[in-house]
Amino acid sequence: MILKFATALIALAAALCAVPSFAADWKPDKRIEFVVPNAAGGGNDRIGRLVQHIAQEKRFVDPVMTITNKPGAGQVIGINYLNQHAGDGHYVGIISATFLGDIISGRSQIGLADIAPIAQLFTEYVAFAVKTDSTLKTGKDLVARLKTDAGSLSTAISGVIGNHNYIALALLARAAGGDLKKLKVVTFNGGAEGITAALGGHVDMVIAPAATVLPHVQSGGLRMLALAAPRRMPGAYANVPSTKELGVTTTIDNWRVVIGARGITQLQTAYWENVLARVVDTADWKTMLEKDSLTGEFLRSAETRAQLQAEYSELASILSELGLVKTK
Repeated sequence: MILKFATALIALAAALCAVPSFAADWKPDKRIEFVVPNAAGGGNDRIGRLVQHIAQEKRFVDPVMTITNKPGAGQVIGINYLNQHAGDGHYVGIISATFLGDIISGRSQIGLADIAPIAQLFTEYVAFAVKTDSTLKTGKDLVARLKTDAGSLSTAISGVIGNHNYIALALLARAAGGDLKKLKVVTFNGGAEGITAALGGHVDMVIAPAATVLPHVQSGGLRMLALAAPRRMPGAYANVPSTKELGVTTTIDNWRVVIGARGITQLQTAYWENVLARVVDTADWKTMLEKDSLTGEFLRSAETRAQLQAEYSELASILSELGLVKTK
């Protein structure tokens, strides 16, 4: 009896000693760096600074949180910097949809295994727009043109060939039955430059974030033909067909995903998931979404990882069809 009781006490003591290492919540206890793999002033930087502002102002995090801009080589330099702090939850960063296209096309040597997805913050849909005097009046007109002569339409996009803007066009052209290899695309440094080119008649169409296009639609300079979205959007976009309505079964969105350094623990991931869930539930965040016509599609770590993997497969297929996959 005494032996059994002593054994039970030893087992209980061992169990109690083991609890903290498994059940204790992790939280940062020193300065936090939010790594933006782009220059100050861009989309990722703006979102990173809003996350920083809300998290600090609302005391969702206790230590000081700073923004570290590490632009260059797409998003590679920033991610490499993040991974210099492998397993450290005091370092988080942000990536956008160009991350996947850069991997598949060979512009980046970083892969999905090199990042630790924490959460998708939102997704952004891009719009197809033309000057109001264009012969293209509707989304169906655009589909018909892409089907009969894809090379007769010049399109402005921001970024590089193979990014989410380009893929949006390619997916619509493929659904239309057009020749993808004849697509005529002109690249610009930003959506505003592409819009200026379209307004000036230098290109036939522009693909840019819906929120960037909308003011020019409202002022009468541009007409929106379609949104690269899985469903029709409300409000100012209620009369604009989604590309799904036009036959596109898959859409590639310009999402923003927060990532951790490679090798962060489940407890560190859970901490940041919860912080970001609180951030996206604030009035400031919802105001930003409404102002910029963004879709607040918040996904936690497991959902985000699955989404990235599924989108990677879709992108690899379409980029291969376009001859944009780098062969080793």
